[in-house]
Amino acid sequence: MPKKTTTKNKTALVTGGAGFIGSHLVDRLIAEGFKVAVVDDLTNGRREYLNPQAHFYKISITDPKLGVVFAAEKPNVVFHLAAHIDARVSVQDPIHDAEVNVHGSLRVLKQCLKHGVKKLVFSSSGGAIYHDTKKFPTPETEAPSPLTPYGVSKLAFEYYLETARHHYGLEYVALRYANVYGPRQDQKGEGGVIGVFCKMLKDGKPPKIFGDGKQTRDFVYVGDVVNANMKAMRAKESGAFHIATGKETTVKTVASLIAKAFGWKGIFGRGATPVGDVRRSCLSPRLAKKKLGWQAKVMIHDGVERTVAWFRSR
Repeated sequence: MPKKTTTKNKTALVTGGAGFIGSHLVDRLIAEGFKVAVVDDLTNGRREYLNPQAHFYKISITDPKLGVVFAAEKPNVVFHLAAHIDARVSVQDPIHDAEVNVHGSLRVLKQCLKHGVKKLVFSSSGGAIYHDTKKFPTPETEAPSPLTPYGVSKLAFEYYLETARHHYGLEYVALRYANVYGPRQDQKGEGGVIGVFCKMLKDGKPPKIFGDGKQTRDFVYVGDVVNANMKAMRAKESGAFHIATGKETTVKTVASLIAKAFGWKGIFGRGATPVGDVRRSCLSPRLAKKKLGWQAKVMIHDGVERTVAWFRSR
């Protein structure tokens, strides 16, 4: 049975460690003196984001050889971020989504149990797990209502983690992210709208707003998300927690902030509202503050400026 969480043996394994959030987390772990191993097949990740001090394994979490990495590195904490992240594609190909997000995640879990990992921190989803909710900001007590295979797969692995805690004593934290944005962001994932706007403006193209632009999202900065992972690693709690600001921002507002940061004064393009698009999305971060000692610190104005500065420097 895994022992109580400790960071004395500062060895961490990060799946998806070459990706948007994962690479920032790897940088932070190394800065704090951790020995870090990265597992990433580079489907979403990029070599240029890899910290050179990390031990890199180009391998998928679905690969049966994943155990070789665990045996070699002997991590005491695992941050599981690797995933199939495109919710819309998951609707078209739910089998592939499940192969990565369920089957692949179970391979990670199996190796954690086999090699005595003391804590598993899982990057889950708040935006995809809740669809039909009337309470805002939405608390963790709200019944999950995923409407995409991606949301279903994220929620399913949370349940698998709870069974592992019950039967084997594995400590875990599932972090249900709101719409994450920041430097190194691509155009996929739940906070992808900011990446899309930045990329289009950088290329001199007018960004397109789908619908009336009044749909809201809870945008949380990647640096705050990294802090949440570090807090989760050290917390005594197990369970699911929202990582969010608890504040709603309209898509139109965030588009205007990005345009202003780029110095762009054109007219936004318009597009039809995507089928199944959620009108409002906002998560309550109160439980994370109470149990993990975490809260978001970067406000949307500052976060957008930092993100735009990164895109412009590319």
